[in-house]
Amino acid sequence: MPGGAAVKPSRDLRCTRRAGWWLWRGAGGAVDDDGGLVVRSVAGELGAFEVLVRRYHGVACRVAALAGAGADCEDVVQEAFVRAFDHLAGFRVGEPFRPWLLRIVVNQARNLHRTRTRRDRVTGRVAVLRESVDEVVGSGDPHRTAEAAERSRVLWSALLGLPEKDRQVLGCRYLLGLTEAETAQVLGWPRGSVKSRAFRALARLRAVVPVSLDQRLDDGVRGHA
Repeated sequence: MPGGAAVKPSRDLRCTRRAGWWLWRGAGGAVDDDGGLVVRSVAGELGAFEVLVRRYHGVACRVAALAGAGADCEDVVQEAFVRAFDHLAGFRVGEPFRPWLLRIVVNQARNLHRTRTRRDRVTGRVAVLRESVDEVVGSGDPHRTAEAAERSRVLWSALLGLPEKDRQVLGCRYLLGLTEAETAQVLGWPRGSVKSRAFRALARLRAVVPVSLDQRLDDGVRGHA
C-alpha cells in the first residue's frame, strides 16, 4: 500500500464492554507501530485496535481533562475511540496517529462543554489534572517527599491561575510532552500560535514558580520535542 494512502475499513466489527471500557476483539497479533496497527484494524483484525486503545488511553484522558471534560473524561475518551474507529478510513497511513486521535478527543471534550455547567467542568478537571501534575513533579521519587509535594502544590496553584488556553498549551507541551506540531494538531491552532502562546504562558508561570521547578519542566519537554 503506498505511503500516505487512506485505508478502507472492514465492516466485520465486534466490540464488547468490560469493566466500564470498550474492548475491540479480533484475531489478535503482535504489537506493531501505529501505522501498522491501523492497517490491520481496518482490515478486520480488531485486536490490533485494542492495542491502540490501551496504548493511548492514558494520554487521551489527560488531553480530555485539559480540554475541560472534567468528571466525564472517561466518557469523552470512550466516545473518541469509537469515533476514531469509525473514521479510520480518513486516517492517512504514514502520518502520526497520536495527534490525529487526540484531536478527536479534544473535539469530543469541546462538544461536552456546550451541555454542562462551569462548576462541573472545574470540579472534574481539577481531579484529573492534579494527578498529571503530581506525576511530572514527583516522578523521580516513588515515596513522594514533602519537598516534592510542595513543588506540586506550587505548580498546581500556578497552573490554575493561568487562562484556559495557557493551561491547555502548557498541559500539552509540558505535562504530556507533545511537540509543537502535535500540540497544534491536537488543539486546532496554527503552529505559530502554539509557539507564541506557550512562550507567554511560560513567562507567566515563571513569575510564580521557583526556577528549579521550572527547569525541571523544561528538561522534561526537551526530552520529547
